[in-house]
Amino acid sequence: MTNSNNDSVDAKQPPKKTVVSNFIRQLISRDNASAKYGGRVHTRFPPEPNGYLHIGHAKSICLNFSIAAENNGFCNLRFDDTNPEKESQEYVDAIKENINWLGFSWQGDVRYSSSYFDALYAFIIQLIGKDKAYVCSLSPEQAREYRGSLTDSGRNSPSRDATIAENLILLERMRAGEFENGAYSVRAKIDMASPNINMRDPVLYRIRHIEHHQTANKWCIYPTYDYTHCISDAIEGITHSLCTMEFEDHRPLYNWILENLEISSLRAESGLPDSEYVLPGQTEFAKLKLNYTMMGKRNLKNMVDTHAVSGWDDPRMPTLAGMRRRGVTPAALRNFCESVGVSRSESVVDLGMLEYCIREDLDKNAWRAMCVLRPLKVVISNFSADYLIKLLMSNHPKDESQGKREVPLTHEVYIDRADFEEMPPPGFKRLTLGGEVRLRGAYVIRCDEVIKNDQGEIIELVCTADLDTLGKKPEGRKVKGVVHWVSASLGKSVTVRLYDRLFNVENPESKDVEDYRDVLNPNSLEIIDNCVVEPSVLTRDAKLNFQFEREGYFYLDSKDSKDPKDPAPTDLYFNRTISLRDSWSS
Repeated sequence: MTNSNNDSVDAKQPPKKTVVSNFIRQLISRDNASAKYGGRVHTRFPPEPNGYLHIGHAKSICLNFSIAAENNGFCNLRFDDTNPEKESQEYVDAIKENINWLGFSWQGDVRYSSSYFDALYAFIIQLIGKDKAYVCSLSPEQAREYRGSLTDSGRNSPSRDATIAENLILLERMRAGEFENGAYSVRAKIDMASPNINMRDPVLYRIRHIEHHQTANKWCIYPTYDYTHCISDAIEGITHSLCTMEFEDHRPLYNWILENLEISSLRAESGLPDSEYVLPGQTEFAKLKLNYTMMGKRNLKNMVDTHAVSGWDDPRMPTLAGMRRRGVTPAALRNFCESVGVSRSESVVDLGMLEYCIREDLDKNAWRAMCVLRPLKVVISNFSADYLIKLLMSNHPKDESQGKREVPLTHEVYIDRADFEEMPPPGFKRLTLGGEVRLRGAYVIRCDEVIKNDQGEIIELVCTADLDTLGKKPEGRKVKGVVHWVSASLGKSVTVRLYDRLFNVENPESKDVEDYRDVLNPNSLEIIDNCVVEPSVLTRDAKLNFQFEREGYFYLDSKDSKDPKDPAPTDLYFNRTISLRDSWSS
């Protein structure tokens, strides 16, 4: 089933919006004015395929693709697949799907860092040949010890002074698979006394005897991210390498690697003419942080593996797949990312800001419908048993262009149990014994009788409809209450899932939280069976995003539901995207 409200859009024709200036847009404007890159703007989004994308990635996606589109440039999708132990094709496929769903298209084919492994190996030979890298015999534990600390300088590896010839021989033997994992590594030769710990002879290659999802068993040595990232940018002709702030201290290494390679060889790999080729520059921005949200991939994966959630696409998860399944629209996420802005200052965004963007989009675009979550039967005594009238109601009360729908009214209907009180509290404005209420878009009804079972539970109301009140006010009296309803015979039975925040503390990744499972919200999911929805939501031209009146915004779960276009659809699930108002506000 395809959700027309969630269709992707071409990145070259982004939705019209007010572009808010930020320091990255200003930087690119200056670069364009000075013709630093010959007027080119070429960005990239380089996810590691070790999990599903989450809301934090959405900010980076929107930034990189939008910056390119605004400047008639291009944005590549490149998988940073240098750690096959944690990667899989499942993650690759999910990432591509969710970028498209968010509304963006990448330039050309999907790229992989692994596609450059041959070039990266040639470049490491080049660095060793310049005596800028060496093969180190220290174990990972020893290397950490030799590295020093933030207050103490590191120590040179015993292998640091080996000859170029010795290093090249060892490198070839590493590639041939002669050594076990961790026996050797290739390190840059920079400065073990550097105040920037990332510059203390960082590892550029390590031995990993493991099959790769793209290159199979061709390689048993794999480059590190720091080594691969900058060279991949250079090979692809990237102009602006936009990274989050944790890479700021890695920028000197990014520049060091590129500056110590022959620019002519990098240019040759890129295929760009000499006049257009300039080494890329890295710029950092603050990542997106949300309260009541956990976004560390390791913990998210642990939640999936331990079944704390139903999967990466659990609608409670902050993943794009989970938000999509919950009914959040791409437009809402893009608007949210634009509203958050881009800066270098780390801050935590209140989840209410995301919820506002979701409500704002759904309020404009979601069709209205009626769904009774906790049905109570109402028999309208002055309707015949075969009574049927098809009422026309607007799909959207503020936008008549969205059309109308037919809503059947029959002899028996359901209202919500919360809309009737035998002993009403003060201020109660819905149905009571002897009282009146209007059925939304239909007649005013009066409750004449309450029927109970042997346990004293109310199972049915007998009411009378005022037949002069269809589309009219009742004469001589004021009826304040209006309730939603669904035909008992023609309504469709569905299961509704009500979602709340997954965590009950603002920072579930705080050092004060020993185990995230201790702060999981036990009420984050409520499942209600035997709800009844009006039949219009299952018609062929209906959208999948709805506002169920007075209940919130809901989305037909296409993963668990059977096709609603079947003549007799069964097993239909609606996920509540968001309530009509913030229940968490004080």
